[in-house]
Amino acid sequence: MAEAIKPIQIALVGAGLYAQNAHLPALLALREHFEIVAVYSRTRAAATSLARRIGDHVAIYTELPPLLARPEIEAVDIMLPIPIQADFVAAALQAGKHVISEKPIAPDSDAARRLLAQHERQPGNVWMVAENWRYEEAFERAAQFIADGVIGRPVIAQWSRFAALKPGNPYYGTEWRRSGFAGGLLLDGIVHLVAALRLVLGEIDSVVSRVDLVAPDLPPADTLAAVLSFAGGVTASLLVSYAVETPWGTPLTIVGAQGSLRVDRGLVEIARHGAQVERIECGKLHGVQRELAAFAAAIRHGSAHRNTPRRPARPRSDRGYAGRRAPAWTEGEFVGRLTTYIGDW
Repeated sequence: MAEAIKPIQIALVGAGLYAQNAHLPALLALREHFEIVAVYSRTRAAATSLARRIGDHVAIYTELPPLLARPEIEAVDIMLPIPIQADFVAAALQAGKHVISEKPIAPDSDAARRLLAQHERQPGNVWMVAENWRYEEAFERAAQFIADGVIGRPVIAQWSRFAALKPGNPYYGTEWRRSGFAGGLLLDGIVHLVAALRLVLGEIDSVVSRVDLVAPDLPPADTLAAVLSFAGGVTASLLVSYAVETPWGTPLTIVGAQGSLRVDRGLVEIARHGAQVERIECGKLHGVQRELAAFAAAIRHGSAHRNTPRRPARPRSDRGYAGRRAPAWTEGEFVGRLTTYIGDW
């Protein structure tokens, strides 16, 4: 009889809203894979509040080095504000821990490259970016439909999302999101969209974009319009605003030579020429649990996963690139280009 695999002892680094509302519930649903043994936060009150939801055995830390010094802790789940997270990732990797860290990997390209170089020197450590949109079933299925040629060669795409962040929204209350750090809310939010686009349509060759600040309390920018050119030949428009909102957002819509496809979390719709629209209901808002399960499989079995810090979402050979090489950007670097470069239309 095969011996049962012991759950991975994991520590939570960060006790904010996303730790409370997403990562903790997902980890508790994966008890066969993970045992949460420690919680870090800069304040003992926040760490204690989160730990109470786990059990009396959980150790509380307000300093990181003692936590990382515990040899039985194999992995850390880092969920900290973008401006400070990179140093914590570096310390965890240096301590020999497996790491899953919230997106993007760093606040700027220089810090990202330093982390990538460090990780290359420590190939035995799994480092996974917590990009849950790549593990949403609808985007997975859309990527497979495109790869299978269900709508023929994809030609053009559009995606628009308008979700105003206003007082009263719990995430508005997290002051770091409104502190004016480089990229601001656009960096925090558009990383998800870029990850999904790369999964479905492949690597991005170039971008022309314009950004603006509409709401003065959301610096340095909250609104973006961009045109993206993909290595596979697709051109896409991307419109995003966190300053204004409407009930008529446009899901990712891809038009191909033999039909079209529309995808949002929980739903894929396919319109083939001469046929009725096919609606495919999918699991929804389960990406965090699925990415954490993939993290466990990578640690225990060496399984491949989608969220390495730099690797493309899928091999280029699956996309028909005909030998063309797309830039090796991280998603954070790409969004940085979106949010700092203002081009001409």
